[in-house]
Amino acid sequence: MTEQEEKEFYSTPISDSLFLKMQGKSFKADCTLPREDLRYVHVLHTGFDGETHEGELVCNRRIASTLLTIFRRLYLEKYPIEKIRLVDEYDAEDERSMADNNSSCFNFRCISYTDIVSKHGLGIAIDINPLYNPYVKQVGNRLSIEPANGEPYVDRSRDFPYKIDHQDLAYRLFTEQGFTWGGDWTESKDYQHFELLQAVPRL
Repeated sequence: MTEQEEKEFYSTPISDSLFLKMQGKSFKADCTLPREDLRYVHVLHTGFDGETHEGELVCNRRIASTLLTIFRRLYLEKYPIEKIRLVDEYDAEDERSMADNNSSCFNFRCISYTDIVSKHGLGIAIDINPLYNPYVKQVGNRLSIEPANGEPYVDRSRDFPYKIDHQDLAYRLFTEQGFTWGGDWTESKDYQHFELLQAVPRL
């Protein structure tokens, strides 16, 4: 990695201009996580076109340095990630963001079909290439697939590009840093999702 590329990996407190953009979107009126507990993270990543792209996300301040470590390694290994954009560009609508294969972190929202705040709402979960690694859950007599256009990628016995499994570099890097993978869950499967094993308390 060149010195200039290294400078593109950094985190900062949430600026006033960014916070204004987040309000009413990822940072909703009932958000229980204080602004000061969040960090803006800027990275480089290799897109599906093989070119270098800028990426940005918001996370809990406790995992900002860990995410920078992971994304540096992903970039060095040319791991393909199509998009890393602020979820606010999608008005914090998770389905829209996932359907566009956007990788993101903080979004104050509840877990689907529950009133429980998601780990994304705490800024300690991240989704990678979600279109190719959908969230799958049996709801009543139907199979819920998020994003809906991720249906072709539900069958994990198939071989296709951008699939996260136990051999995948993202899986190895995140789990080495104490994250758990949604693909290992039993009641549902969230193949895009990595979250910190334990909640991150405030000091």
